[in-house]
Amino acid sequence: MTEKVRVWDIPTRLFHWLLVVLFGCSWWSAENGQMEWHQLSGTSLLGLVVFRILWGLIGGSTARFATFVKSPRKVVAYLRLHSHTAQAGHSPIGGYSVLVMLSLLSAQIVAGLLAVDVDGIESGPLSHLVSFDAGRIAAEVHETAFNVMLAVIAVHVAAVLFYTLARRQKLIKRMFTGNDPDLPSTVDGLRLASKLRFVGALAIAVACAWWVRNGLEF
Repeated sequence: MTEKVRVWDIPTRLFHWLLVVLFGCSWWSAENGQMEWHQLSGTSLLGLVVFRILWGLIGGSTARFATFVKSPRKVVAYLRLHSHTAQAGHSPIGGYSVLVMLSLLSAQIVAGLLAVDVDGIESGPLSHLVSFDAGRIAAEVHETAFNVMLAVIAVHVAAVLFYTLARRQKLIKRMFTGNDPDLPSTVDGLRLASKLRFVGALAIAVACAWWVRNGLEF
């Protein structure tokens, strides 16, 4: 029986699938004019992003930015056919895709928090911090960032399908189970972070989302 190498911890997997659900909820609520739900999903996404950033600093080994963000030279080397080596976690290309998605998502969320609609009625919880004109610019940035995110997501899904169908790598299954049966047992797997770190990161993320949801008021 092939030994399975653990590559993803539970917090990282939960982040991934909650991101899918909340992003979809944000799109649905905006399309159907359910702005209360839209703001709720948006601030929830904020908390999720804050948690992921913290987890990228103190979380499990494969979730840490220091582990998967490589130099441009290493990315170029990875792209050469014969330079691929077995490893747990994100590839050098995958690492940069994580940074791109987090950056775009952060820009979209912040813009949405500051956004003001044409009538000044359905506005973000932090719209009182900026002028009407600045709020309208934020609304445009919010929409543009969403469209760019859709393009990035399309590329991400295409890449996953390519590696799943052409390379026979079970990327989707890995993100559900956390294990990679295709990696040799000699590869260093996930080194878990303590539960205390998880609780601390989660508490900070929830507090940030709640604070922003209340307009930075206690």
